[in-house]
Amino acid sequence: EVLVVESGGGLVQAGGSLRLSCVVSEFTFNKYAIAWVRQAPGKEREEISCISVRDSTRSYADSVKGRFTISADNAKKTVYLQMNSLKTEDTAVYYCAIDLTYGNSRCPLNYYDFWGQGTQVTVSS
Repeated sequence: EVLVVESGGGLVQAGGSLRLSCVVSEFTFNKYAIAWVRQAPGKEREEISCISVRDSTRSYADSVKGRFTISADNAKKTVYLQMNSLKTEDTAVYYCAIDLTYGNSRCPLNYYDFWGQGTQVTVSS
C-alpha cells in the first residue's frame, strides 16, 4: 500500500521556521523519490524539494535554496522539510508527492501523480 501523510504546517511570522513531516509506507520510502510540492492560491504548483533514499539524490527549487533543507529518517520512514527564513510568498499548501506511474526514483521528480492530503503553511508579515 502506498501511503504519504503530511503534518507540521501552521502559522508563523516572516523570518520564522517550521518543520514539515511526511510519513510514508516502507515500500514507498525505499523505492520512490519523494518530493515536496506546494500549491498557493492562484499560482502554479511548484516542486520545491525532492529526496531519493534509493538513489541518494536530492534537489531544491531556486526559490527555497539556502533556506529549506530536506532530509529522511530511515528508521521512521519519514521525510522532513526544515523551512527557515520563511517569507510571505512561502504561504501555500504543502504536499508530499511521488511518481507512481513511472516509478521515478531520482530527483527532481517533475512529474507526480500521488500525494497526501497536504498541510497548510501560512507566513504572516
